[in-house]
Amino acid sequence: MSGLVLKLTPKERVLVNGAVIENGDRRSKLSILTPNANILRLRDAIRPEDAKTPVKRTCYVAQLVLSGDAEEEQAAKQLTLGIEQLSQVLMDEDSRRHLNQATQSVINRDFYRALKSLRALIPREDRLLLEGRS
Repeated sequence: MSGLVLKLTPKERVLVNGAVIENGDRRSKLSILTPNANILRLRDAIRPEDAKTPVKRTCYVAQLVLSGDAEEEQAAKQLTLGIEQLSQVLMDEDSRRHLNQATQSVINRDFYRALKSLRALIPREDRLLLEGRS
């Protein structure tokens, strides 16, 4: 059987198909067997006030689908546009790989993997923004 395995720390919260689930006092593992379940670790969630950069705004759109706060079709259009815009700026090979993975994930309506691919670009964006300030 395949599926997503979540390793949770004590008291860690995760959003599964719109329901907040909190782990108990010990580390644990959850196996998510339902295909296309919407999962979001709340510790990884981007708050609306923190979605101020292009990558974080694009991640936030994917996150809204996972939380059940956005319709998949509309979000897919916004994500595709966001990824296209990011591809105009992030042209290195590694960024292209993440953007291509995100694009393919959006096409497949796998918003969890799209978010995961896009989140990998946040440190690079942070570095570029710091360089631009100096």
